[in-house]
Amino acid sequence: MKISSNIKNIAKEVTNWRHELHKNPELGYEESWTSDFITKKLESFNIEVHRGLAGTGVVGILTGTNGRSNRAIGLRADMDALPITENNNLPFQSVNEGVMHACGHDGHMSILMATAEILSKNNDFQGTVKFIFQGAEEGPPPGEEGGARMMIKEGVLKDPDVDAIFGLHIAAQLPMNKIYYKPRGFYASSSRFTIKVVGTQAHGGTPWLSVDPIVITAQIINSIQTIISRESDLTKEPAVISFGKVEGGNRFNIIPGEVNLVGTIRSLDYDMRDYIKKRIIELSQGIAESYGGNAIVEIDDGADITYNDPDMMNKMLPSIKKSAGSDNVILSNAKTLAEDYAYYLNEIPGFLFELGAYNTNETREAPAHHTPDFFIDDNSMLLGVKVMTNLALDFLKSE
Repeated sequence: MKISSNIKNIAKEVTNWRHELHKNPELGYEESWTSDFITKKLESFNIEVHRGLAGTGVVGILTGTNGRSNRAIGLRADMDALPITENNNLPFQSVNEGVMHACGHDGHMSILMATAEILSKNNDFQGTVKFIFQGAEEGPPPGEEGGARMMIKEGVLKDPDVDAIFGLHIAAQLPMNKIYYKPRGFYASSSRFTIKVVGTQAHGGTPWLSVDPIVITAQIINSIQTIISRESDLTKEPAVISFGKVEGGNRFNIIPGEVNLVGTIRSLDYDMRDYIKKRIIELSQGIAESYGGNAIVEIDDGADITYNDPDMMNKMLPSIKKSAGSDNVILSNAKTLAEDYAYYLNEIPGFLFELGAYNTNETREAPAHHTPDFFIDDNSMLLGVKVMTNLALDFLKSE
């Protein structure tokens, strides 16, 4: 009862934090203002703070006062924004041109800071809680290491050793005051591919003197989509290939020498992912060569499959239902979204769940994540605070 009262009392505070974070978004590896903001809040709760993991990461450590225990629980939130120009007419709209919190990370941070404040006021538990604020979840620059993998490499799960980890992801298009979960594979793996199609430049009026990379590119795009529609057994697991960028040429009457493609692969099965990668290379190179050109393909794996430990989920499901009400805890299908939170779950048991953030009384439809119109209802965050708080306390009490 005391915790529920604490949550109601900080409702306005959580909203203000989220608005401030939303107004000042920062891209991955650049979250210095965000790190300062979080550090000041955690220190005001008398929580021990460590900075600098994976560049901008912040870790708060809170040890309970009710006797000695070696048990430790990790709670994680991501900090980075996206290179998107906001299209919302909000009083707290982004002031950083071309950068926006369009995935809910501002909400994740606010929920975890609120959880930290409440647990600091209710610290008569045994064990330790680590509040993990991680940068660069959306992915480090190509060829560089960062995000969850770098946090783990630099010891975020050590000293003290973390026994289990819990995290949430806001779901802007799902009804608020509801929790969505799934044991085993929940979010897909993510791979980034680039294809450089190399041809021969020529005047647009004499295309026979060219090897046209634009024509080759069109054939490659169409053919790669058949990997999903004609070669993948989608009754096994879902898989997706999407192109996010096609770039080439600079004038209406010049056939360019090259075209560059960038896209993503999503899969909930590693064998399917590897097969798709192989076929992208084979099709791209084969089609380009058949037209007299060349295709250079690079594929980098991003997030692994987010695998929710079924035993841990079964153990902690009563805690979630206690917080949200049994009718508001919903078994979900797998998602072709991706989360680098997966790497924590490769190391220790735990799970990721979704927090509905759409007010069904809204007159406008909820836009998708990673779009300029993205928004969430501030009141949706309170259930997230309650669930995360009780998960930490109930895990530390459990055998």
